[in-house]
Amino acid sequence: MNPAPFDPGAYPAILDARARSAAVNTDWSRTTRAAIDARFDGLETPEAIVDAGRALLADSTWVERLFAPMIDALRKDPWFAPGLRVNRDALRTGIIIADCAQATLSATVTSAAALAQLEPPGTMVIAGRWSVTRYVRGGQAEIRRWRAPPAGFDFSARTAEPARTLASRSLEDGDILVQSPCEGHLIVAAHSDIVTLTFTAKRGAAPLMREYATRDGAFVRASCGEDRTARAEMLLSFLRASGRSDAGTQFERESRHPAFHQRWAAMREWLMLDARAARPRLAEMAAADPNDEVRAAAAATLATLDQRLTAPCPA
Repeated sequence: MNPAPFDPGAYPAILDARARSAAVNTDWSRTTRAAIDARFDGLETPEAIVDAGRALLADSTWVERLFAPMIDALRKDPWFAPGLRVNRDALRTGIIIADCAQATLSATVTSAAALAQLEPPGTMVIAGRWSVTRYVRGGQAEIRRWRAPPAGFDFSARTAEPARTLASRSLEDGDILVQSPCEGHLIVAAHSDIVTLTFTAKRGAAPLMREYATRDGAFVRASCGEDRTARAEMLLSFLRASGRSDAGTQFERESRHPAFHQRWAAMREWLMLDARAARPRLAEMAAADPNDEVRAAAAATLATLDQRLTAPCPA
């Protein structure tokens, strides 16, 4: 079968598509953010934000009105390009619909066919954020759930308790589930593709994302889960890579952050940049840091550092 020849007369429409799309996208983004911000304005707790998000997601007419301008633009203009941030992999397609002051609204489509080809995951993630999800299409999927104790600034991998298995359930169209910062889930089977809309609250986030084994709930690893802390770590790495030894004040300040992992990340970068300047603060952490793992790491590092600093010059 030969493809139809391209119509040169379509060139002007293609060339103008970006400008036409930008106008629609700008207006849609502004009105969408304003509508969501208005519903969340004045809410002080993540639970209140999740409740407001649940009310919006439960209103199917609100969801239809939300996407109506985009759908209308696509009907009118075959070259229209929605201005949405999209992430794709073999299993799912995710879209950031609106990143607002209090919450982020996202949509995800998970492929049932791709899911069926995967081996059951050996770990699951507890993201550390409040969220509420509407399963627009549940796909008759099975969802497995876990709950772990809260992880604050005093979290210790050595003493981390295992995650506890919660009751599994089947997902039906229209189901709405709330997930706390102490909970995680996995979708392990589906008869058809799964379509979700999720509000994720920005307040009340735990400092860490945690990973646990699905077999027995044992703690596996943790990583930074707070946006501000993650950005600070990247900036410190940039200062170190740029050789900014004059930025010691910034490293020293971050080494006193309430989050133990941020304190140690700052010290690690500082040591790679200027070990002599970092040594007094390292000694202080070895003696008095409130986290036992940081104290142990600082003490071991201090001993190694002192050996290197006092070693005679080979020359």
